[in-house]
Amino acid sequence: MRIGLLGTGPWARMVHAPALAAHDAFDLAGVWGRRPDAAKELAAQHGTRAYDDVDALLSDVDAVAVALPPDVQADLAVRAARAGRHLLLDKPLATTVTQGRAVADAVREAGVASVVFFTTRFQPEPEAWIAEQADRGGWFTARALWLGAVFTGDSPFADSPWRRTKGALWDVGPHALSVLLPVLGDVRRVAAAAPGPGDTVQLVLDHEQGASSTLTLSLTAPPAAAGAGVELRGEAGVTLLPDAADGPLPAFGRAAEALRGAALGNRPHPCDAAFALRVTEILAEAETLLEGARPRR
Repeated sequence: MRIGLLGTGPWARMVHAPALAAHDAFDLAGVWGRRPDAAKELAAQHGTRAYDDVDALLSDVDAVAVALPPDVQADLAVRAARAGRHLLLDKPLATTVTQGRAVADAVREAGVASVVFFTTRFQPEPEAWIAEQADRGGWFTARALWLGAVFTGDSPFADSPWRRTKGALWDVGPHALSVLLPVLGDVRRVAAAAPGPGDTVQLVLDHEQGASSTLTLSLTAPPAAAGAGVELRGEAGVTLLPDAADGPLPAFGRAAEALRGAALGNRPHPCDAAFALRVTEILAEAETLLEGARPRR
């Protein structure tokens, strides 16, 4: 499968490009970026072509991987889907419901495959645990902590404008929801949302299967306190999300393989654009509550 890469930032350089270039089932056919010089540099590193025109790249590939800010991703994803290209997208799908719905609608109308890279869902140990707990059921409550030190440590993503604007809710909130939703079911309502220190937010969710969950999300945690975890409590007792044995690069390779499988099998993947739209809707509801909870100056 010929695939093009849209984006040249740190995530594209660290994960997307090396994973796609090394994947036996893919031909990394080209790179496009908003900075032509960066596109040329990244393309040269992986022995492929830099494109100045995104439509020219779309005409030469079967699929695209997108490593761009969510608002840019959403518009280009619609464009690519309408051109008949399969989509390997990143989370969040978008930061508005309108943009997210436009992507999901374009995917459905064009009949293309889509996979959104929720990292944890493509790491074998956590994904097996998620499937096991979803089958077990009987959960009473859950607690998710997703604490990053992006703004307090030495992170290549610290200067990301969209992260500075949207914060942990939109950056790591999708990861937490990607674990909780398949286990506890859809969210009936965001019962509460409160801001914490820095960009930290705390949410209480009411799930359709009757369980509740609490989420603490941050990109401003002290480096020594950073980390992620999920605890479930229910009829079967207490269980914790296991650590992954590998990082995002091999996980992204599995996401690419999942896209290929969905395209060849003409079947949706559980982490497709429709699922990512639902995540967007939940986060947008939480954002509205948070705006009302913050004190006025």
